[in-house]
Amino acid sequence: MAKLQVAEICAGAGGQALGLERAGFEHAVAVELDPRAAETLKRNMPGCDVRTGDVADRSIWDPEQFCAEHGTPDLIAGGVPCPPFTIAGKQLGAADERDLFAWAVGLAARVRPKALLLENVRGLSANRFAAYRQNVLDTLQDAGYVAQWELFHAADFGVPQLRPRFVLVALQREYAPYFAWPKPLEGERRTVGETLYDLMAAGGWKGAKEWAEGANDIAPTIVGGSKKHGGADLGPTRAKAAWAKLGVDAHGVADEAPGEDWEPAEGKPGPKLTVEMVSRIQGWKPEDKWVFEGKKTSRYRQVGNAFPPPVAEAIGRSIADALNKKGAPAALVEDTETVHDPVYKLLRAEAEKQRFIGITQIIGRLEKAGKRLSEPEVERHIAHLERDFEIRREQRSGGTYAYSLGEFKAFVGQEGHQRHELFSLNQAKIS
Repeated sequence: MAKLQVAEICAGAGGQALGLERAGFEHAVAVELDPRAAETLKRNMPGCDVRTGDVADRSIWDPEQFCAEHGTPDLIAGGVPCPPFTIAGKQLGAADERDLFAWAVGLAARVRPKALLLENVRGLSANRFAAYRQNVLDTLQDAGYVAQWELFHAADFGVPQLRPRFVLVALQREYAPYFAWPKPLEGERRTVGETLYDLMAAGGWKGAKEWAEGANDIAPTIVGGSKKHGGADLGPTRAKAAWAKLGVDAHGVADEAPGEDWEPAEGKPGPKLTVEMVSRIQGWKPEDKWVFEGKKTSRYRQVGNAFPPPVAEAIGRSIADALNKKGAPAALVEDTETVHDPVYKLLRAEAEKQRFIGITQIIGRLEKAGKRLSEPEVERHIAHLERDFEIRREQRSGGTYAYSLGEFKAFVGQEGHQRHELFSLNQAKIS
């Protein structure tokens, strides 16, 4: 049986790529903006067509032309930039020039792979982005896909790290009944100590065994950072405190493992991690023999921004099973109501009829559908909506307003979109 083909966008240093290849996929193409990460992909995936540059730039990769020449891949996958949604940022969503989530969804709707896999930070699951998520689901449903969101924790799949990721999987309706999310591994979670003991002892450090016994928990989230902020660093203050409890000095990254008689400096909790150690915590295995290109800070960022290979592998296997129609088909499961924005749904339905609707009407219509929202809650929904969509207003008697849903502000490939200018101005800072 021929291997399933995947086109990967925003491929980074290959965490998702490695996981998908473990799951039985073969890469037809991988596109990555960062030159050092692209070099890492070329080094470790010599048979892959690696494109370096902005994935939305058709001079770098023209999806329609590629599909015409090579056939449509079975899967489009990617870890599109997370800053538009991260809790630690401004959560600009569709207004962020780095946002490629909606573009990737539109790409799938155009070229029609059998499946789509996109992963991002947990922030995308917040109420702030309920309408954004609903728009994604609507777009995919209109294109004939069944889509589902799921929150994954890397530690449930053998990765010794607190790393939640929010994942979207969409399959053409023919394959959707065969898809089921992977189940967490059974047994105790793997600890930092047992994961890194051999590397900590590699330089002959006498204290490695004792250190490993003390590092008996999972790590906080590895933070890759961006070109806007300093060098390699294991995270903000709270993360550094968590690392300290594991006996790790999180203020920087080491060049090598501790030597035979190494002792921590006064006030320091223990040794620093090397890039190789960080990659092990992200889920790379010694047998992968994965080499990260570039200087230390670049290599650390590549590792820190990656999707853990074991999580990608687990999801990839579930997608592969569905595409091969393995097992008995189940009843189609559409995405749960918990991610729908009822105000968005109502405004969209009214906009399709070219009608405006007031807050009192919104409350009444939702109540009839079994959803109770107060006036302040509806206003809050509309405020969130306005960050990602154009909202038209029509003044009515008594000074009240009626609303209509306008265009989605996100970049989906429009030639005249502000994303082009902003991306060009800020590209040197984007990682």
